[in-house]
Amino acid sequence: MRHSLAAAAFAALLPFAAQADDKPTLTVYTYDSFVSEWGPGPKVEEAFEAVCDCDLDLVAAGDGAALLGRVRLEGARSDADVVLGLDANLVAMARETGLFAPHGQDLPESAVPGGWADDTFVPYDWGYFAFVYDTTRTETPPASFEDLLNAPKDVTIVIQDPRTSTPGLGLLLWVKHVYGDEAPSVWERLEPRIVTVTKGWWEAYSAFLEGEATMALSYTTSPAYHVIAEDDDTKRAAAFEEGHYMQIEVAGKLAGSDVPDLADRFLAFIAKEDFQTIIPTTNWMYPAYPAGDLPEAFGDLVEPADSLIFAPEDTPAVRKAALAEWLDVLSR
Repeated sequence: MRHSLAAAAFAALLPFAAQADDKPTLTVYTYDSFVSEWGPGPKVEEAFEAVCDCDLDLVAAGDGAALLGRVRLEGARSDADVVLGLDANLVAMARETGLFAPHGQDLPESAVPGGWADDTFVPYDWGYFAFVYDTTRTETPPASFEDLLNAPKDVTIVIQDPRTSTPGLGLLLWVKHVYGDEAPSVWERLEPRIVTVTKGWWEAYSAFLEGEATMALSYTTSPAYHVIAEDDDTKRAAAFEEGHYMQIEVAGKLAGSDVPDLADRFLAFIAKEDFQTIIPTTNWMYPAYPAGDLPEAFGDLVEPADSLIFAPEDTPAVRKAALAEWLDVLSR
């Protein structure tokens, strides 16, 4: 009987114990590769939970452009508190949704080329788009868009859809930045070389690694992964004399967050060394804030002659025109 009474008393206390142990949960929508076991997600989760007394729930929700589409579809009902994985090409469209709130953080000066100042979106890394090739299959890579356009017919590429993928959108804007009104004719010449257009970055890069195309649209930093993680120096980024389009990846807090203070703490954490040191060897990009010395392999990467980027406020109009041109050519 005494055991029964003790058990009953313990059971009665369980709800109170659970309540005492409950931690707030911060839900972060991000892209698939970020949450993978080899991506930044696991280390970011461990580092933030060590200081936040919370649970960090990283949810894979597609590539950057798809992320924005999902949040726009869910609206104020979204479960997300923070979206991590948009980029500078999407911030104007994200702001126009009215779903994001100012972060209110006094952030340190960023390490992003040209600087970054925005009251809503916090950068967490940056890099340059590039076509990556394999030296065992390609002895002489193209040194410009013109070289690529005039290369032998068996030189092929795999790219990402600009409607769902930030690299795909980056290529769209790269071509537009270099060629302006001549961009449609460039796509007409490039189209026969495109083996496939994938929804996201990983599908395209995997196709390249499996030998389905000569090159894949990726980043100048991608070869560092192969050197550091695989001891493989056969993957290189082709340096284009026209310059390379820059990507700045950002995170933003949703105005409808149930834990806005915790979301602010996470955005502040992004700019700290504990987060930034994770980026180079997991997301294979440059850190957006000072984070000590980069790995030695980063010293051998392509350094673009020119950094190309449209101002974020100009991007929606440029994107609309460029996307219409791209769809017109690739749908023929």
